[in-house]
Amino acid sequence: MTETLFSIGAGAAVVGATRFCVRPASMPGVVRVGGTKDPRLSRVLELRPSLVLANEEENRREDVEALRAAGVEVHTSLPRRVEDVPPLIRAVGARVSQEEGAERAARAVESALDEARALNRAGARTRFLVLVWRRPWMAATADTFLSNLLEHAGGINVLDAGAGRYPEIDPREVASFAPDRVLLPTEPFPFGPRHVTELAAATRVDPARFLTCDGELLTWHGSRTAEGLRAATRWMRR
Repeated sequence: MTETLFSIGAGAAVVGATRFCVRPASMPGVVRVGGTKDPRLSRVLELRPSLVLANEEENRREDVEALRAAGVEVHTSLPRRVEDVPPLIRAVGARVSQEEGAERAARAVESALDEARALNRAGARTRFLVLVWRRPWMAATADTFLSNLLEHAGGINVLDAGAGRYPEIDPREVASFAPDRVLLPTEPFPFGPRHVTELAAATRVDPARFLTCDGELLTWHGSRTAEGLRAATRWMRR
């Protein structure tokens, strides 16, 4: 959401961000207030923000409630589907008086979504598995934003929503799911080429089916979602 604020023209109004807010690369004057799970609330209050943007999955409820108790307006969100992103961008844009920029960003996501739907309407679906953590190994089921994005891009998750959102998984079971693609995104865990070698041996799945990919494009909702959809469409092509 920090990146989205800058992309819609509200960057000058951003006074603080977490250390995980790494886009855009340059944010002069923006104070770092800690992490998503351990923000320095006293520092946040010192900045006297009129609005704080929080994510229901990344940020702790007790921190949100503490800020609200201190009189700060907190906007929370947790998009589960790509379709949730354009209205979220428009809502935030209206709140920060950047409706025009927000409309451009929202329409860009809608345009990318239309492109993905048209491209994948008649094509064969690619069965995918996305791993999101190591030690323990964890995967993302169909009840996640990243899975929905990949489904719009022509995929079908081998793990349905009944398994929760991010269940632990035994690598020895992966082959039984018969995935066409096993995605290893660079976040939240920084997967790289060496993990392909490790997992290919542990799962007995052909190394050619593994794909390391940009986790920001896969998991960040907001203005980046348009680029994420187009990248995911490439990843899902067999």
